[in-house]
Amino acid sequence: MILGRVCGTVVSSIEHPFYDGRKQLIVRAALPDGGFDGEKYVIAVDLVGAGVGETVLVLDEGTSARQLLDAKDGPVRSVIVGIVDEVTDSS
Repeated sequence: MILGRVCGTVVSSIEHPFYDGRKQLIVRAALPDGGFDGEKYVIAVDLVGAGVGETVLVLDEGTSARQLLDAKDGPVRSVIVGIVDEVTDSS
């Protein structure tokens, strides 16, 4: 799982049929304090209605992503599975 912030939306005129009707977002890895974790990013299918600027939880593992989308052979690796309201320090 990756904690990240949505930075943009992917728009394309030609795409694999698997992505028809599925929103793809650019998510940059984030630290618990809200800063970015270097230059790491993923393009993830949105399952929860996230938008630009929101902190999200990303499942970045192909098999699990395909299971969530019920797509055995789908060309997908990452999915957004949650919108994060708050990150707290437990120490």
